[in-house]
Amino acid sequence: KRRNHCPINDGNGNLAPLDLVTPNSFDNNYFKNLIQKKGLLESDQVLYSGGSTDKIVWESSRNPKKFKSDFAAAMIRMSEIKPLTGHKGVIRRVCAALP
Repeated sequence: KRRNHCPINDGNGNLAPLDLVTPNSFDNNYFKNLIQKKGLLESDQVLYSGGSTDKIVWESSRNPKKFKSDFAAAMIRMSEIKPLTGHKGVIRRVCAALP
């Protein structure tokens, strides 16, 4: 279904929602799609592939209130991250190696 929307040439201007069911809503359908093996990106689908994140995906798909609560808590924690700036930070030219 999604392939019908793929352009023949350059696809940089072609956007696709991560959730076809409710693309304009903030809900847990993204996780329901993963359980149905309908993740848009391979990096998304691997979240539900027999690994350590299966339980999180399953719980998020079954409990929309918990999903929203967990998401809000994660956003708060992320807002408290203090990135290193100026002379305290390091910009790596090779990600795997320290300068």
